[in-house]
Amino acid sequence: MGPQPPAPPATEDLVIRATRIDDPQAAPLLAELSEEYTARYADISDEMTRFPASDFAPPHGVLLLLLRDGVPVAGGAYRRYDHRTAEIKRMWTAADSRRRGYASRVLAALEAEAARGGYARLYLITGPRQPEARALYLAAGYTPLFDLAADPETIGPLPFDKALPPAGRGEGRQ
Repeated sequence: MGPQPPAPPATEDLVIRATRIDDPQAAPLLAELSEEYTARYADISDEMTRFPASDFAPPHGVLLLLLRDGVPVAGGAYRRYDHRTAEIKRMWTAADSRRRGYASRVLAALEAEAARGGYARLYLITGPRQPEARALYLAAGYTPLFDLAADPETIGPLPFDKALPPAGRGEGRQ
């Protein structure tokens, strides 16, 4: 058994806040995400600028930040993919905050937000060199749209989707 992740402090204050992708508070997480993409995939310089910030803004998109004691430690966004589908993008947990379940919290909040926004389905693509992301989506009930037995490097981008239940009453951001 490998090293155990540090336990979150019993008194930590976690809040999910909806914002825009160009919010200065999101900048450190997005910069770290860009560095990670570059380290894993070399030249993917256009990935972080491929979509305009407006794609991740209401009414068709959102960026959620998970704040721990007021500091962003994880985040994720979605954008409109088609009239019934939102596409998850920009999922990230700060390197010093991993293995604490924060990505799962952000993903669940994105799912609830997308359902409230009228979407019936989520779609996403992760890279073949991101086994932790692949594991997160499988654990969260996403259906892989590729052969799980194949070597991810032979597949390329790994697409997933998930049907969303209709938004219920009383659901809200954490």
